[in-house]
Amino acid sequence: MALLPRRPRFLDGKMPQELVSADDWKRRIAMLVSAVLIGLAALLFAELGDHAQALFSSVRSEHVWLPLVLTPATFLIVAALTRRFASEAGGSGIPQVMAASRDPMGPAARAIMSLRAACAKIVLTVVALCGGASVGREGPTVQLAGSIMVQVHRLFRLRVTPGVIIAGGAAGVAAAFNTPLAGIAFAIEELATAYEQRVAVLVMGAVMIAGLTAQGLAGDYIYFGLLQGSLPLTTVLIAAPLAGLFGGVLGGLFSRLFLMLRGPEGRWSAVLGKRPLLTAALCGAVVGLLVFLTDGDAAGTGYEPTRALLEGEQGDYWFGPAKFLAALATSVSGIPGGIFAPSLAAGAGFGQILTPLFPAEQAGLIVLLGMAGYFTGVVRAPLTAVIILGEATGSSHVILPLFATALIGDWAGSLVCREKLYLALARGFMPKDPAGPARES
Repeated sequence: MALLPRRPRFLDGKMPQELVSADDWKRRIAMLVSAVLIGLAALLFAELGDHAQALFSSVRSEHVWLPLVLTPATFLIVAALTRRFASEAGGSGIPQVMAASRDPMGPAARAIMSLRAACAKIVLTVVALCGGASVGREGPTVQLAGSIMVQVHRLFRLRVTPGVIIAGGAAGVAAAFNTPLAGIAFAIEELATAYEQRVAVLVMGAVMIAGLTAQGLAGDYIYFGLLQGSLPLTTVLIAAPLAGLFGGVLGGLFSRLFLMLRGPEGRWSAVLGKRPLLTAALCGAVVGLLVFLTDGDAAGTGYEPTRALLEGEQGDYWFGPAKFLAALATSVSGIPGGIFAPSLAAGAGFGQILTPLFPAEQAGLIVLLGMAGYFTGVVRAPLTAVIILGEATGSSHVILPLFATALIGDWAGSLVCREKLYLALARGFMPKDPAGPARES
């Protein structure tokens, strides 16, 4: 009698079709719902942020002295509200997501990933932008997206795992920049310490759906606009190492100063933390003065000046240093807000300093290399930097110079600040005596 082929079984004895359980379907539906909501929330946050910056710019143009008063007052109010109602909403948002992914079922993670913290993050970041703070919306979008993913999974009565939080944060990056590939890269480089296959599938699904939702409603736009032109090999051999070293060292310096002033183990952190409201007001005064002196360019995300520099327009050489100081003062203040966009803007300013060394028609691409070097020096995620800049400017034709610059920038930044910025900041949101976090995907 002929033997019939045996149906394949896995080690646990289950048939393949039995693996798609009710919980598996619920998890897929929860991921789909979360990703769509993340795309919508990111678009709404972007609109609110743009209106906030436009409002500040309009008021400042009529009263040029206003930042000297309004900005410190805004920092003081935002810092007080953050401490009173949502201490988990302070800072970027990316360190919070990293900390929550270490112990997703713990009390600290529940507070960080709550809707209260997420809503407070968005409202307070928008208020900060109204006051001229040098903050970005990408970091807050990551925390918002992670919170949405967590809350939807809880609504479906599903266990919240590190993969859920990682997928939410990655979808937030994709929706904020309209760069799906960058969301995946950021999850690999920054958010995930143990990256397993199930996590990868969840991340890619959430990133693509969130990105398509945002793209479908906002259009197929390129974040910084399409960048044309190319760099000859002779220019690349000089510009990439120069931009990588120059930008990487300055980016590492930003991280080192930030951690020294407000890191969990920073030398001055305890001193500044004793009087948080006074610290916020003083930082606001510094930012207000910089906004006044730069005719508003040091305020907000720095998107408009950055785009102008990428298009080859001539800007002021003090823009990079001013944005560096404004972003540092804003970050040290402890108010909610990200450092992604301000870091890209500062990098553009530092890149512009290098443009006189090269032909005028190459200025925009030299600025782009400056952004890659500095941004990588700050966040120490070269793959994410290259993909964000490649997708955000449509510059796939200069991907190799970008990679070279980012790798050099990562090395140069590590010489100045050995510890990765987000990883160090995440420790401030972790329990003092963790009870052994679960590492499920």
